[in-house]
Amino acid sequence: MDALYTVLLYYCYTPIDNPEIFRAQHHHYCLTQNLKGRIIIASEGINGTISGLKENCDHYIQTLQKEPRFSKTKFKIATYTQHAFQKLHVRVKKEIVHANLSHIDPNKKTGKHLTVPAFEKMKKETDVILLDVRSNYEHQLGKFKDAVTLDIDNFRDFAQKVDTLAPFKKKKIITYCTGGIKCEKASAYLLAHGFENVYQLHGGIIQYGLETDGKDFEGKCYVFDNRIATDINQKEKIIISTCYVCQVSCDRMINCANPRCNQHVALCHSCAETLSGACSPLCQKHPAKRPYDGTGYYAKQMNGYDPYKGSKR
Repeated sequence: MDALYTVLLYYCYTPIDNPEIFRAQHHHYCLTQNLKGRIIIASEGINGTISGLKENCDHYIQTLQKEPRFSKTKFKIATYTQHAFQKLHVRVKKEIVHANLSHIDPNKKTGKHLTVPAFEKMKKETDVILLDVRSNYEHQLGKFKDAVTLDIDNFRDFAQKVDTLAPFKKKKIITYCTGGIKCEKASAYLLAHGFENVYQLHGGIIQYGLETDGKDFEGKCYVFDNRIATDINQKEKIIISTCYVCQVSCDRMINCANPRCNQHVALCHSCAETLSGACSPLCQKHPAKRPYDGTGYYAKQMNGYDPYKGSKR
């Protein structure tokens, strides 16, 4: 059966003078197109992952790019057999990706963007370092072969680890992440701290997978929707992660069923069934544990957010 739905991953660093007003307008527009997903609005721009029928997603792309301030937005487009989200959230935050680097404007200074072909060519050079700027649970599931990774639980911890990269200051550094957004600020931060030759894979791992057979990517790529993880390497199946509980080779990613924990871990089918989707016996016994449906994905809680506020149903 052909995929009827589209999943869009995108971002754009551009000034938004009235984020709250724009959020309300943008939110209502998404409702008219029956789009679901997570969109973050900030004074520095927009960041989103959404899903919908192909015609609705096509309309969204055209509508957003029609606005001059969003005309440079690049979309990573995947197909899926259903909505990749269960709900719509459009929220205003301080940054479009939490980095504690709101003082950095990628439109003024950031690493040089590399197209996928340019990335393919440069990463083979001997004086090049591939730097994964994602969190532990992401790069432990999958990463580029021989990439340098950082021991961080969240991207906001990136700045604290830059000193560990001092031995690479004289080399060419290519940063990469899921869709490119984290690299905009990570590469800019490196430039501000004495690294001279800094580049970034434009469009990230997802774009690399769309344009190549993914042969140099090992494992799977963590994504922030109900797919949880997606294949990049179409040439061979390489598993680099192990089950969090029994340590068997496993690339099946879940969110712990205990919402107070909610950590992202690889969990084999056997351990997931035994623990009812929890990452440990302690989490399994937690009174707030969510019912496990076999997927390990749980829709984001509304926490008082009303997606229909101010709109006509």
